[in-house]
Amino acid sequence: MKTAERKNIISWDEYFMGIAELSALRSKDPSTQVGACIVDSNKKVVSIGYNGMPRHCDEHKLTWNKNEGLDSKYLYVCHAEFNAILNTRNGASLEGCSLYVTLFPCNECAKAVIQTGIKEIVYACDKYKDTTGVKASKKLLTLAGVKLRKYVGRDLKTMTK
Repeated sequence: MKTAERKNIISWDEYFMGIAELSALRSKDPSTQVGACIVDSNKKVVSIGYNGMPRHCDEHKLTWNKNEGLDSKYLYVCHAEFNAILNTRNGASLEGCSLYVTLFPCNECAKAVIQTGIKEIVYACDKYKDTTGVKASKKLLTLAGVKLRKYVGRDLKTMTK
């Protein structure tokens, strides 16, 4: 007798964005937790990352404040996309990969995405779209031919069995 197949399975986009969202929960940033998941064309996870302070740095001597000058987290934090790129095992190529990220990448991360050959960004949130940095990011990514796609999957936190 054949068993009925489960009907409420998640899509690939939901799966990979779910991994990015789970990764974001590792962030110690009190205001913005970001996660990223890089996937190859075979739907295999190549790397993950979240926003946090550089390793081997005493986090208690750095700040999570949004202030100006040396007392600003923006000078110290490694972004989720950047960490995912750096976390790639054994120098694996990211050429042609997709990046799933919970927050649209800044201009600095856009440069790293372009340089590594990532061809698509799937993003959940674009709350900084009016900032100069994100406008520059979109300009760079568009010029480089990186596909930008807003995530439209279900909210996995509300799904039931």
